[in-house]
Amino acid sequence: MLAHKLIVRLVINMVLLPGLLFLLAGTWKWWRAWVFLGVFFAVAMVVMAIPFPGKQELFKERLKPVLQKGQPLADKVLVILLIASVCGLLVFIPLSVFRFHWLGTPAPFISASGLVVCFAGYWIAYLAVRENAFASAVVRYQEERQQKVIDTGLYGVIRHPIYAGLILFILGIPLWLESYAGVLFSVIPIATLMLRTVAEERFLKRELQGYEAYMERVRYRLVPYLW
Repeated sequence: MLAHKLIVRLVINMVLLPGLLFLLAGTWKWWRAWVFLGVFFAVAMVVMAIPFPGKQELFKERLKPVLQKGQPLADKVLVILLIASVCGLLVFIPLSVFRFHWLGTPAPFISASGLVVCFAGYWIAYLAVRENAFASAVVRYQEERQQKVIDTGLYGVIRHPIYAGLILFILGIPLWLESYAGVLFSVIPIATLMLRTVAEERFLKRELQGYEAYMERVRYRLVPYLW
């Protein structure tokens, strides 16, 4: 059943992402988009194939719906906004590149750095998920799994390494796809993620024993020595 759900989720993404990018671009001859999709799905397949502690239970948790019982209202709203803004980014990029040509095109070396940033973000998020067996896609207290505070690995440096990785990934996409306007648009999902860290911490301080002490030990949310 778990394998079936993973395959279904991957197939949906394989239809949705090319649909948003190529249909709105009006052409299939967009080699940067093909490279991005190839890298994205190749990395996703590799990550699913690499075993790590708590993998099955973690995958079960992350495959649950984005709206769940026990999830605070603020997180439900922010999750919907995040999904909408990321989809909006994928709509905006091909329109800006092929239709409206907003803000020009980055230099080749800047665009190439976008793919590196995507890789870095994906890797950071993967390491964080590997470290945290309670890394749910939604904010809730996982009483049935005896959730506890995780303060090892990247969680000993910043409190939200998954979000930090996602921010890099979101920034890297429009850079690689040659859209400065897309980089500006990415501020919307990034701001949503930043708001979510604040809302999540308020919830975990109240519900998860030891989280407030963890916040005192690890001072920074997303960027060491900055925020």
